[in-house]
Amino acid sequence: MAAKKQESNNKSNKRKQNTDAKANTDSSFSKRPKLAVSKSENNQVKKPFKPFKKQNFSKFKSQPGEEKTTPLSKRERRIHAKELTEARKKRRKQHYTLEHELARLWEKMRQRNIAKEERSKIISEAILKMKGKIPEIASSHVSSRVLQTCVKYCTQAERDTVFDELKPHYLTFATNKYAIHLVMKMLDNASKKQLADFISSLRGHAASLLRHTVGSVVIEHAYQLGNAAQKQELLMELYSTELQLFKDLSSMKESRLSDVILKLNLQKGSVLRHMASVIQPILEKGIVDHSIIHRVLIEYLSIAGKTSAAEIIQQLSGPLLVRMIHTRDGSQIGILCVKHGSAKERKKIVKGLKGTVGKTAHFQYGSLVLACIVSTIDDTKLVTKVVIRELQSILKELVLDKNGRRPLLQLLNPNCTRYFSPDEMASLSLSISSLNAMGELEINSETKPLKDEESSVKGQQWERNPSIRRQELLVGSGLAENLIDICIENAEELLRSNFGKEVLYEVATGGSGGILQETLGDKLNTLHEAIATLAAKSKSEESDKDHVLENFHSSRTIRKLVFESSMFATTLWKKALKGKCEHWTQGHSVKVICAFLESSDAKVRKLAKEELQPLIDSGTLKLPEKRQPANEG
Repeated sequence: MAAKKQESNNKSNKRKQNTDAKANTDSSFSKRPKLAVSKSENNQVKKPFKPFKKQNFSKFKSQPGEEKTTPLSKRERRIHAKELTEARKKRRKQHYTLEHELARLWEKMRQRNIAKEERSKIISEAILKMKGKIPEIASSHVSSRVLQTCVKYCTQAERDTVFDELKPHYLTFATNKYAIHLVMKMLDNASKKQLADFISSLRGHAASLLRHTVGSVVIEHAYQLGNAAQKQELLMELYSTELQLFKDLSSMKESRLSDVILKLNLQKGSVLRHMASVIQPILEKGIVDHSIIHRVLIEYLSIAGKTSAAEIIQQLSGPLLVRMIHTRDGSQIGILCVKHGSAKERKKIVKGLKGTVGKTAHFQYGSLVLACIVSTIDDTKLVTKVVIRELQSILKELVLDKNGRRPLLQLLNPNCTRYFSPDEMASLSLSISSLNAMGELEINSETKPLKDEESSVKGQQWERNPSIRRQELLVGSGLAENLIDICIENAEELLRSNFGKEVLYEVATGGSGGILQETLGDKLNTLHEAIATLAAKSKSEESDKDHVLENFHSSRTIRKLVFESSMFATTLWKKALKGKCEHWTQGHSVKVICAFLESSDAKVRKLAKEELQPLIDSGTLKLPEKRQPANEG
């Protein structure tokens, strides 16, 4: 028995040693040092971990003198939570109760079917409640909306009251994301004096506000609403510190910066440094959507040196430029970037347009930039891939659109004054004097020997032959063939359209220089026959609308085609007019008939003279005296 007890004691000692060893190894590997514990704690047996169980506090008996608390229902808990939220808002917001009342009135005053008298009564009540507290509550998203509605529908006297209270706080509200909408609504409804006061309050702060994402919107809105003198006042501050400090200097008739510098004898270097300090932060933040910034950039490029201008073009080349070309000055900046940018920068510009070409083509000024791209950039593969392919996807829509047809017309008949106004032609011919390659070449040829001139040309970009570029973009890309197909399928609609008729005319004549005749002559003949087929229809077949020979737009287009294309004139005569001229001696169709006798091509005149001369002799067909056909023996 003693032996068995000794063995059991040895086993228990071994177990203790093993547990101690494990404890020692665990402690040696643990990273955090353990606190020293007492022997009594070590000797205690560790109890296994039991997860925490939620205690049912309702089981606890309440002390004597305390009321028993019954559990709240879900509805009661929601009401209690709402009450707590309301209490917190009241403590945090000074005018919480007032805003709550204004929101209730706003729901009534903004209804569309409310009577004017009732709305005026509610607005007067709201303004009376806000009086004296407008500057404090205008920054709230609720009160700002109420004030906007009040300013829109209130009387002039009430509006003046709101203006007077907010006048000392214009600059603060101009940078607040909620109050800005109130400021813009005030400007929309402001009198001339109030607008002038607001623009005067911006004096000295225009540059800093333009660098602010919210404040720049206010400056742009004021710039759009202001007259020429007020616009000039905002711009002058951005040109020079002298013009910013002295108000009399900014009230000048000269609008161009170069003229201002000459008249006031300003230092050009100082002006450039100041403008660069204004422009650079704006470009770095990407705030380039506003027309006032576009104006400043155009003026800066007009006086900037070669290096400064090149840096601006490099910064703008890319997606930033796409956001600028919706304004007149912005499109001019886009044209300058395309003309003077390097091959790498031009590539960035074209890639930045990806996905927006169709939308850009519908803008008045964006279409000018596209016209400049297709007539300037030599990388025809990239232009075809990005620009031409997007134009082809909406070709019919573009042909019938006033602005959308311009890139197409630029390819068909480059720089034609029939399709671009003098102002637009001036924009397309813009250049930066410091980066103008031709100007540099002329100076170098007069002042330097040939070797120096060659070294100066080395850095300039080589330009391809414009006719080759045009051939690749128009014919090589398949655009011309698609255009002819569109014209054949929609000949009648295009002839009657005020804008589509011009694209049809250019396509039917083969484009400037006959660029379509060589490769697409057969398709052009098919188009001529399609137009002649429409003209060959009798009047009775077209009861609901005018015949193409009697319609104002179509008759003049067909007349021009007779003058320009002898092939079309021959097809039209043989298929539609031969033996039928007597039916077309009245109205707009007379112009088409007379065009055969007025044509500069002798074959066309001879073709029609045999039938038309008797009509002239009998007085059925009358020609203007200056346009009587010459006697041919």
